[in-house]
Amino acid sequence: MEQEVLSHRKPVASDEQSAIEMTTLTPGGETGGNSSRVSRPSTPSKSLEAGSTSVKSNTKNIASETVECTTPNDEKADTRTKKQRNTERIHFAALCWCLFLAGWNDGTTGPLLPRIQEVYHVGFTIVSLIFIFACLGFICGALANVHLTDRLGFGKTIIFGSILQVIAYALQSAAPPFPVFVMAFTINGVGIALQDAQANGFVASLKHDAEAKMGVLHAAYGAGAFVAPLVATQFAQLQRWSFHYIVSLGIALSNTIVLCLIFGTKTQEECLRMVGQEAAPKGQDDKSSFNSILRIKAVHFLAFFILVYVGVEVTIGGWIVTFMQDVREGGPSAGYVSSGFFGGLMLGRVLLLWVNRKVGERRVLFIYSILAIALELVIWLVPSLIGGAVAVSIVGVLLGPMYPIAMNQAGRVLPQWLLTGSIGWIAGFGQAGSAAIPFITGAISARHGIKSLQPLLIAMMGCMMVLWFLVPAKRRD
Repeated sequence: MEQEVLSHRKPVASDEQSAIEMTTLTPGGETGGNSSRVSRPSTPSKSLEAGSTSVKSNTKNIASETVECTTPNDEKADTRTKKQRNTERIHFAALCWCLFLAGWNDGTTGPLLPRIQEVYHVGFTIVSLIFIFACLGFICGALANVHLTDRLGFGKTIIFGSILQVIAYALQSAAPPFPVFVMAFTINGVGIALQDAQANGFVASLKHDAEAKMGVLHAAYGAGAFVAPLVATQFAQLQRWSFHYIVSLGIALSNTIVLCLIFGTKTQEECLRMVGQEAAPKGQDDKSSFNSILRIKAVHFLAFFILVYVGVEVTIGGWIVTFMQDVREGGPSAGYVSSGFFGGLMLGRVLLLWVNRKVGERRVLFIYSILAIALELVIWLVPSLIGGAVAVSIVGVLLGPMYPIAMNQAGRVLPQWLLTGSIGWIAGFGQAGSAAIPFITGAISARHGIKSLQPLLIAMMGCMMVLWFLVPAKRRD
């Protein structure tokens, strides 16, 4: 850039020199009297100053145009080697498998919930303790994530979370007494919170196609949540219903092996260097990063938005089966309605990417929320099993892009050096919604019946719109 500007200045210098030589070689310039020496150069000097000023302004315009033309291309150009790009794809695929397992876990509960009530002889309120203890695990995982990341690093933290999931599924596969069965949800909650936080923080830190990768990452979650009800519905009709968790255990073991082979004990900074990217510089108060995170208002608005969103998502996937069986008189096959919802969730996170870009991610989320509320009114007021099942799937499509959009917005409004820790807290705290709101739903249903599900979901979606309005549109340093 500096060389280009200098190349424009050299002709200017020669023009100035020639102009000065012309004024000094005019008759009387050297041989004339004092009056000619003073008066004759005065006119050329004024024109010279005006000419040099115009040349300087043109030089500045050329330099600014050069900056405007080259800077975007430099930022978008991917100058990494083929090996670095392939390494990033491998890292991303491992994290997608990690999120697939998280979706599998959330999609499992709905079809198995009626069978759990039958086997353990518990009502709506008692069986909802599953969600409460899972909530406890999510919150503990969110609180521990920042400190574990600082002490252990990215690789060790995410592997530790996967090992906790292995332990939880090993306990549940044996159909233990109800207190042990519920306690396993707490262990599982800690594991999912740690992995979810690390995966989201890592993908949000990527510089190349981060928004598209975030959408695909959570589409993998939707894929797991779509497949799980198909399998869980079959096991729910068998005597050995708990053997479904043996399948979950196998997936969890494969997840742990993949994470160990791909990431090992590396930190996030080391992994980013492997893909040809330098990590963002850290702030001066790195030791008190958790306190710094909690002082940012945008973090809290995003965390509560994710909490309500995840709560709505898991409530629909978990309780819609019971709603279809009790209110719409669907049989055991009603478990496939949950699969349809999570299938829509998966498709929405991929197919609506172009809509998000065209309309704008902040604006389009309000549109999706309004349409989802309208469809929930249809499910509530139109007594049709098939119509309700189709509407539930479309609601899944509309809700699908919201989580990736919120994570992308976090990357825009939060400081870069606090981004990983902040997203970890937002994701971990938000996962508590997958426990708190389904529990509230179960408690209300115990008194007023499962028919209260739809008005509760509509109220929660309205709350989501208010929280999203409070999230800042841009960074406020």
